[in-house]
Amino acid sequence: MPDAPAVVRSGSRTRWGAQLLIVLGLSLGQSAVYSVVQLLDKATRAPLSQGKSTLNQSLSSREYFDLAYQLLDIVFSLVPVALVLYFVWEASGRGAWRVPFARLGFDLRRPGRDVLYGVGLFLAIGIPSLGLYWAGRALGITTSIIPSGLDQYWWTVPVLVLSALRHAVLEETIVVGFLMGWLGRLGWRTPAIVAASAILRGSYHLYQGIGPFVGNAVMGLIFCWVYRRYGRVMPLVVAHALLDVVAFVGFSLVGKSIGLG
Repeated sequence: MPDAPAVVRSGSRTRWGAQLLIVLGLSLGQSAVYSVVQLLDKATRAPLSQGKSTLNQSLSSREYFDLAYQLLDIVFSLVPVALVLYFVWEASGRGAWRVPFARLGFDLRRPGRDVLYGVGLFLAIGIPSLGLYWAGRALGITTSIIPSGLDQYWWTVPVLVLSALRHAVLEETIVVGFLMGWLGRLGWRTPAIVAASAILRGSYHLYQGIGPFVGNAVMGLIFCWVYRRYGRVMPLVVAHALLDVVAFVGFSLVGKSIGLG
């Protein structure tokens, strides 16, 4: 995690705070606000156990327009990641273009270890996530989660894989790498930083119910610990991508909800 300078002028704090709010307002912070409203909407209509949350929804009834919309949605949703990389590059002194990638550990310098740790995290989190989902369903605090609402086309599986990668890159670079680094620059202490990251991760999953909020917040605590220990978001991206690929593609091929998203 990038360390905050020893001496920070108030103008720098203001700039970093503004940058953080802009990034969150354009991405996961906005998603968290919508998620809270969606949860209230669902909860005031019927019990959450009767609700349904569909991920990767179809955007057009016409096959190739749907494909075009899906690809555009993936590309433009990653613009905040580009903004994060720019802010990290600017804060690092505007060196080589590789600097922000290296500072976040979002590069291919250690592919073997990143994949190994990512697979380990995937295995450690995947099965408990299923258990939390079914427990939430049994307790009536989790909606029915449909990981894919796309029709079956030749491009469905590749698009679902790209969607999984999109979520992994977007969430881990922003809610872990950038958020933790910038809150540190603003003078936040580690426990508060980790709590903020975990709560934010849980919050933008609230539209799925209370169970997914708790499960994703716990996942956030684990991911923050891994990032602080190893200083790289790539293992987190690998783990998150594997979780979503299994959920999205598994649902698309099997045809029933498997409880992740």
